[in-house]
Amino acid sequence: MFIDKARIYLKAGDGGDGKVSFRREKYIPNGGPDGGDGGSGGSIIFVADSSMRTLMDFRYKRKHAAANGQTGGANNCYGKSGENLYIKVPVGTIIYDEQSKRALGDLRHEGQELLAAKGGRGGKGNAQFATSTRQAPRFAQPGEKGEEIWIELELKLIADVGLVGFPNVGKSTLLSVVTAARPKIANYHFTTLSPNLGVVELDPGRSFVMADIPGLIEGAHEGVGLGHDFLRHIERTKVIIHVLDVSGTEGRDPIEDFRKINNELKLYSEKLASKPQVIACNKMDIPGSDKNFERVKLFLSGEGYDIFPVSGATKMGIKPMLDRVYNILETMEDEEEIVEVDKDLLYHKYTDAKEFTIKRENEIYVIEGPLAERLLASVNMDDSDSVKYFQRVIRKRGIVDELKSMGINDGDTVKMGNIEFEYYD
Repeated sequence: MFIDKARIYLKAGDGGDGKVSFRREKYIPNGGPDGGDGGSGGSIIFVADSSMRTLMDFRYKRKHAAANGQTGGANNCYGKSGENLYIKVPVGTIIYDEQSKRALGDLRHEGQELLAAKGGRGGKGNAQFATSTRQAPRFAQPGEKGEEIWIELELKLIADVGLVGFPNVGKSTLLSVVTAARPKIANYHFTTLSPNLGVVELDPGRSFVMADIPGLIEGAHEGVGLGHDFLRHIERTKVIIHVLDVSGTEGRDPIEDFRKINNELKLYSEKLASKPQVIACNKMDIPGSDKNFERVKLFLSGEGYDIFPVSGATKMGIKPMLDRVYNILETMEDEEEIVEVDKDLLYHKYTDAKEFTIKRENEIYVIEGPLAERLLASVNMDDSDSVKYFQRVIRKRGIVDELKSMGINDGDTVKMGNIEFEYYD
């Protein structure tokens, strides 16, 4: 089954907590702190794999989690980091943040990677907090939580040439005779229910990828028929082969079919409608096709289209048409990436993300955010050294400055998590 859209949940691994520990050795009655750091959580990384053709796997497994980091140990032992989780997706997959609808990455090349959810850093053990004045810290830092995110995957097939046209005009037959692809073929509408890919090899060193897109009908851009689901796969093609049935056996006018399909392409995307088109007047082996072909040629030749009489059944005229398509491809440059890809490994983290927010509710200043959560988890309010560390951090990270800018006065109440305290500068 061809699946080209999926929605999945990612949970990167949490960082391991730092360890609170003190040396306990014979003849060393006052051993110092030796708590080790926790290990980092595993990240989740998408990898483009050319052997995959569908997002089918994600229909049955929607939740993916990486391993957590382990807690630090005594004797300054570090906790083991969680392993990264690598998720394979087909080449041509675009990855979106479901909440913001922002494109995080566009995996268009074999082996390309995208870091989609970063694992949490491991917390520091109490040995890291020892100073000349604080020689026995009784607190450690907890590990950071791994990122959680809902992802939308969308597959757009990578093909140089796309076959478009009404149902039953012979697109699948054409694909089967010029490539090694074996699509399902039958004499009824919508035989093709999903795109098919094949490689056209003209001569050694001259080849391109062709895709057979399921038949379009009027209203496809609005979701009528199958066209709405697969129009996106034509967007990445460089050249369109517009297949027309000039035999008249379906009782349709090929010129009218041409107008309708091009109108659907234009309504879906102006960029799509502007792609170079080569016209394949198919089923020329059927008696009576010559008359319709002459009409089509007379109508379209004045608009600058390359028009070829072909027959998928007898292979008539196919070689000259494919040579012309290849020559057009040779003159075209690769299209711009949907998402700018500068490195082999991408990461979507937003640079404008803020670690804390402060709001005023009923004369109380409420501090929220990841920084506040990490601080509360690491501070022991019954330990003076721990409280001093807490005070230093909120000044260093700008929390005190922002409180002052909001007009806080000595004696005002500040709330962080479930802890309330009075502010004094």
